[in-house]
Amino acid sequence: MSTGKAAAPQDATPIWHAVSAEDALNDLASDFRSGLSPSEADARLQTFGPNRLPAGKRQGPFLRLLSQFNNILIYVLLAAGFVKLMLGLWLDASIIFAVVILNAVLGFIQEGKAEKALDSIRNMLSSEARVLRGGETRMLPAEALVPGDIVLLESGDRIPADIRLVEAKNLRTEEAALTGESVPSEKTADPVPAKATIGDRHNMGFSGTMVVSGRATGMVVATGAATELGRINRMLAEVSVLETPLLRQIKAFGYVITAAIGVISVLLFMWGRWLGHMSFIELFQAVVGIAVSLIPEGLPALITITLAIGVQRMAQRNAIIRRLPAVETLGSVSRICSDKTGTLTLMEMMVTSVVTSDADYEVSGNGYAPEGEVTRNGSKAGRDPTLERMGLVSLLCNDAELFGVDGRWKVEGDPTEGALFPFAAKLGMDRAAESAATPRIDAIPFESEHKFMATLHRLTDGKEILLVKGAPEVVLEHCDRQQMESGDTVPIDRAHFAQAGDRLAARGERVLGLAWLPSPGLQAGHLSAADLPKNLVALGLVGLMDPPRAEAIEAVSECHAGGIRVTMITGDHKITAAAIARMLGIGDGTTAVAGTEIEAMNDAELQDCVRDVDVFARASPEHKLRLVKAIQNNGQIVAMTGDGVNDAPALKKADIGVAMGIKGTEVTKEAAGMILADDNFASISAAVKEGRTVYNNIEKALLFMLPTNVAQGAVIAIAILFAFTLPITAPQVLWINMVTSVALGLVIAFEPHERDVMLRPPRPTAQPIVTGFGLWRILFVGAALVIYTLAAFALRKAQGASDGMARTAAVNTIAIGQIFYLLNSRFLVDSSLSLRAHAGNPYLLYGIGAVVVLQLLFTYTAPFHAIFGNESLPLWIWPWLIGGGVVFFLVVELEKLIIRRVAAISRR
Repeated sequence: MSTGKAAAPQDATPIWHAVSAEDALNDLASDFRSGLSPSEADARLQTFGPNRLPAGKRQGPFLRLLSQFNNILIYVLLAAGFVKLMLGLWLDASIIFAVVILNAVLGFIQEGKAEKALDSIRNMLSSEARVLRGGETRMLPAEALVPGDIVLLESGDRIPADIRLVEAKNLRTEEAALTGESVPSEKTADPVPAKATIGDRHNMGFSGTMVVSGRATGMVVATGAATELGRINRMLAEVSVLETPLLRQIKAFGYVITAAIGVISVLLFMWGRWLGHMSFIELFQAVVGIAVSLIPEGLPALITITLAIGVQRMAQRNAIIRRLPAVETLGSVSRICSDKTGTLTLMEMMVTSVVTSDADYEVSGNGYAPEGEVTRNGSKAGRDPTLERMGLVSLLCNDAELFGVDGRWKVEGDPTEGALFPFAAKLGMDRAAESAATPRIDAIPFESEHKFMATLHRLTDGKEILLVKGAPEVVLEHCDRQQMESGDTVPIDRAHFAQAGDRLAARGERVLGLAWLPSPGLQAGHLSAADLPKNLVALGLVGLMDPPRAEAIEAVSECHAGGIRVTMITGDHKITAAAIARMLGIGDGTTAVAGTEIEAMNDAELQDCVRDVDVFARASPEHKLRLVKAIQNNGQIVAMTGDGVNDAPALKKADIGVAMGIKGTEVTKEAAGMILADDNFASISAAVKEGRTVYNNIEKALLFMLPTNVAQGAVIAIAILFAFTLPITAPQVLWINMVTSVALGLVIAFEPHERDVMLRPPRPTAQPIVTGFGLWRILFVGAALVIYTLAAFALRKAQGASDGMARTAAVNTIAIGQIFYLLNSRFLVDSSLSLRAHAGNPYLLYGIGAVVVLQLLFTYTAPFHAIFGNESLPLWIWPWLIGGGVVFFLVVELEKLIIRRVAAISRR
């Protein structure tokens, strides 16, 4: 029964792992033998509330929908739409409003998906728990647990709250989702230092994690929002999603466009009124025509479609995009912060090193898969009796199960034991055959108290052998001899194995000692740990690790070549993290910073630290979140990868979060902007390549559309300034913008990768969407197009054509100029003067063909004449217009040639 002492608040003693089990029981006034009384539990439930995570406040669907319209470019488009309504241009207005609504609906749907991350965390909680209440064991809803409850745990249970262990028998818990550890954590009831990180709190069981083996009794010390899982839930709810670089640049671009339109329209209207050569209505319509020409109505649709094409291409590279703007963000990434386990590594333990009395061996392979070989000094290992006996121990002194499912290997039981099976297979040994020939007749199971496992087997001749594996220091302590390659045994050289063990551990490998004893003289059926003989024969040591993916090593190198730093942030130990980073080529190969060191730094110190360090170990969720913020504060665009719930807040805070599709939790998938279908870091590199191509294509499309907009506005402005007939009208401007510009601009969305896309540095975060080069290109091409258009219009007027016919010639001149400029725009600077340069995009001819058909309808059909006030052109004028287009194309190519020459000279 409870002692009746008042329970401490959940946050009054936050370091439960640092106090003894007895003191913890006293602090929460709980009785280990009988638990809380029902009345005391009810009282605490009123004080602490149910053991569930709070849902938190959310923005309603209506407000979420309205927020999609909060964008300066959307305001400009809406204003243009309303002006067109006032002018009676219903079709034009409908097109603009349709684009705006489509963008809003897409954003609304994507934001709704993002909120599922919090729901996924709540789904990780256990539904029931075995609890001592009033001296009786009961199955209670997990929501009814309170601090002080005594909970009974066994293999297969999901831990229902944060628990301070009081008794633990061979308990191991799977905490990868919370800590990032690749192997189960062994648990005891002993206190640990107050500053121990979550992964080192071996006397705690955490809400949402699983019991892999053993049993335990513990006391609930935190429930609901006060648990480690609840703390992550709180962090996730508080993290705001950043705008992507493209959205920020478009917003800034929208302000510039709005200001320019306002100033130009007012000045031209005032100038026109002062000249007095046009009526108020005519002048107003002309100024509206300029405003319409400068607004890139097709830009939102063009960007959306380009991003959608990028999504499709990335899906083919195993990168699934959850939020459309994330496609472009990948092209800006300058630093990838990657979790180690499962992303850079296989999340599968593997024997990589073997040390015997005579030799050192290397083991190749791919995780649990049985393919690979054992080599000695670079050559395949020959027959070694010691090695074969180590394979026998690996197969028979083992309680795990390894099986293949859909081409993937899975372990039931301890991953370390599971990794021993493929090691034996690489030696040519078969488990079924060896088990049949050498059946087990007794065993001493592994327990954390004695740190070894031993099995007794009967041979075909009736004799017995004892096989042992476990912690090297324990196994070697029971050995007095060592096996030699010749088959002889000699007195054990403890210094040799101690040095070898230290060497393997320094490489981040988990070390096991293997030994055997023929004819041990033990009585089967009554073995215990105390029966292990002291005259075992040492076979050697095996080093195991979660190895790096081979393709990840190549991908890291490719990222570095493209100016992208790769940083490892893991919950694993510092030595392991540094060893894996060294194999991958991350960091300097020696420097790693632990979570305790991060805690000791203020924000400014951490910002300095992340400039130089690329390996961070024993990192908690708060550490990961602080690291992402520090890197962002240094002006870098961050991609963060992860698979555990502990990664979710950092994934949400990063410019783009990348979740693992196979081994990742639902929490990380919902918090991320991108999911890797194959859990492979190499897919991130491929996605970055696609992201860079997407941004390049958006930039090309923008520099294709804007010169036309400038040319149209300049043509009308010149007509106002110099008091002559408008070469094009407002409806004709809209036709060019929404039909020819978008139809041709969409072709650029399908442009393939440029050869050197991954050799260029990441785009600077402060770089505007229109750079100095882009502004020059817009003005240069716009001016050339103005001259070309005015020349065509003036020529037709000089030949006595009506205003309608001359304007038709001007509109077709702009369309032809756009067709030729499309050929220029496939390469911003490289030459387009070859047929080979125009291969690779199958939609090029379709786009040009569509514009040709549309322009012929515009020029020669009565409905279009009625709508736009144009007239049919005589056939003889077309060669002149097309010839002018060829000259225009060559002028732009000459400009590109000069830019290439100047750039080459500047590099010398």
